[in-house]
Amino acid sequence: MPYPVVLGVLCTAVVVSVVTATGIGPVRVPSGDVARILLHHLSGGGDTTSTADLIVWRLRLPRVLLGAVVGAGLALAGAVVQSVVRNPVADPYLLGLSSGASVGAVLVITTGISVLGAVTLPAAAFAGAAGAMAVVLLLARHRGRLLPLRLILVGVACGHLLSGVTSFMLTRAETSSAQQQIIFWLLGALSGAHWGLLGVPAIIVTGACLLLLYRARRLNVLVLGDEASAALGVNASRLRLELLLVTTLLVGTVVAVSGGIGFVGLIVAHLARMLVGADHRRMLPVTVALGALFLVWADVAARMLIAPTELPIGILTAFLGVPFFLLVMHARGLAAEGSS
Repeated sequence: MPYPVVLGVLCTAVVVSVVTATGIGPVRVPSGDVARILLHHLSGGGDTTSTADLIVWRLRLPRVLLGAVVGAGLALAGAVVQSVVRNPVADPYLLGLSSGASVGAVLVITTGISVLGAVTLPAAAFAGAAGAMAVVLLLARHRGRLLPLRLILVGVACGHLLSGVTSFMLTRAETSSAQQQIIFWLLGALSGAHWGLLGVPAIIVTGACLLLLYRARRLNVLVLGDEASAALGVNASRLRLELLLVTTLLVGTVVAVSGGIGFVGLIVAHLARMLVGADHRRMLPVTVALGALFLVWADVAARMLIAPTELPIGILTAFLGVPFFLLVMHARGLAAEGSS
């Protein structure tokens, strides 16, 4: 199928999914009514007193849109990390970013610090992710260069250490409600979504996507290896550092508003590569659309599978991600055996 058709179908699917998913819930709203309410609000009208309008505009639409933004951001980060470490089964969580964000958020929950008001928790999560990446970059440098394998090993080690710190703080939480809040946040959730939470992640994900598309040719060169990059005039270490800073911003921002949702980057980036190939100029837009689709419907499943109880979305993505990871590893093992 031609690439413009693939991208057009995916973009249409995202719009249709947003409208459909907004109507799904304990109180079902037909898609036609959802579309009518959205059009009324977008045209400056809307019946803000009706129950359907309250459900669609105030409660569900911000959540569905936040899911699309978070999914797009995590998928984009996964595609970048896989290129930086030259490993198609890599994920942003391998570099310890999520664990760092968890430490920052749990620190706020357990201590009750609210220096920045309502944005204290997201700010702490972002600061934790940035701190974790700074430590990983510092420890992973060897003779002034960033080596892919060393990045993964240091990232995994730092991630485990930070997870231990988070578990320790969880055991020190004084109330059961604080413990439940921490556990639910660590497993990922979009239940706290509202319009005020949507702006910053949307801007960051859009900006990162545009920047990475601008750098797509260099990403293609980076995958060839450091020596090939140098031969083509690309400073691999500097580009790797630049891309990791963008990834930190992406992951820190989306994890700050959604908690720890794993395996999105691994699954979606791999599917995008299978669909349109490894050229980042074609792959990155498809990755963004697939990531949005994936998390919108994963959130619907998390809301409906054991309703009225909500399943933490991180559990659902883990159930999907682990078998996918093992399947990819098995396929790569067979390919390696076949080529040896």
